[in-house]
Amino acid sequence: MKKVVILGAGFAGLHIFYKLRHLIGEKIDLTVIDARSHSLLKPSLPEVSFEGAPVSHSLVELKHTIESKGATFIQDEVVHIDAQNNTLRLKSGEQVDYGYLFITLGAVKDYDAIPGFREYGYSVCDDVQAQRLWERVKTFEGGNVVTGAAKSVWGTRVDAPPLSAPCEGPIGEIMFMLDYYLSHEKGMERAKQYKIDVFTPGEIFFEDVGDTPRNVVGEIMKERQIDLHNNKVLKEIGKDFIAFEDGTRMPCDLAIVIPPYSAPEVLKTSGVGDEKGFIPTDKQMRHLDYENIFAAGDIAALAQPKLGHIAIIEGAIAAATFMKEIGEDVEIPPHDLEVFCIMNMGGHDATLILSDNLYGGKTDKAIHSPLAKMMKWGFDSYLYYNKGHMPPDFALEATDKLLKLL
Repeated sequence: MKKVVILGAGFAGLHIFYKLRHLIGEKIDLTVIDARSHSLLKPSLPEVSFEGAPVSHSLVELKHTIESKGATFIQDEVVHIDAQNNTLRLKSGEQVDYGYLFITLGAVKDYDAIPGFREYGYSVCDDVQAQRLWERVKTFEGGNVVTGAAKSVWGTRVDAPPLSAPCEGPIGEIMFMLDYYLSHEKGMERAKQYKIDVFTPGEIFFEDVGDTPRNVVGEIMKERQIDLHNNKVLKEIGKDFIAFEDGTRMPCDLAIVIPPYSAPEVLKTSGVGDEKGFIPTDKQMRHLDYENIFAAGDIAALAQPKLGHIAIIEGAIAAATFMKEIGEDVEIPPHDLEVFCIMNMGGHDATLILSDNLYGGKTDKAIHSPLAKMMKWGFDSYLYYNKGHMPPDFALEATDKLLKLL
């Protein structure tokens, strides 16, 4: 029986777990290791930050979810990966052996890389920050809001798009949901009582999609009097300002940022990552140096942008590659990436974006409709009530075909 370890239980890790669960006790002995007791469903965090949604609806309890399927769950932090000898060392001192390893740790949100963030900055990137931001939003009495993504730097071992920001979709939700809350829930007047400015480290905003989504988002920004500032690399957040590397500053009473993404320290010190610590793989998600190691999701160097939809695509590829290797009759999906996200904009408003332009494709759509909001609510609810289990493949494929027809 093959001893399989999944390291990290986020989108990619849980997707691989569910793909392999029918093999547990038959062909594989499966262990899932995560430092947290709960998996975090990040797409619903903006609702925590700007609508006061309970954070409990963004959390999936791991021990029962995993062990009810016959696998083993270990809540601990991995501090060393010995890829030569197929062993993991945990913070508790325990050693775990593996025959196959799936690295799905996700990326670290490096708040401490931004001077002043801990004192004056806010974010939506995890459950702690989302709740902290909601408490600030409730007491915000007006002024200058500045939001944007800090610049991230990636490794060079694989041929992946060199994006300036890990993903700017959350910035869209931040600016539009906050604008809705301030204008509709607090009754504040744009331009007079509050002003929202957006910055991007890139030459263009939403660099991972084509002109259609950018134009749709740009028109709505114009309607809501939200100004965009390009080529702004975040340097520092102060009490009443935000500063950039080009020497410019903006007045700022509320800074909401996506921090730089970095790899977990264990991947840097264990020597299994590229020069930045992200895992280099081929397009079947197999490590370039170790045949029995796979990676998927934000920690995979090929995953650009860092997006839940891409984590699911790559998780399915990694699981299928492994299953085929142990004799299962499966087809390995192609590494055909696309950007798919639903941007909540407050109230009944949302925009669905589907684009593969970044990867040389021709699909580039944006559907601005209450239907998109219903789809986001349905997707987030499905994930929560099904313990992080994605909808069946046929449902995902049907949705994809429908969107491309639209």
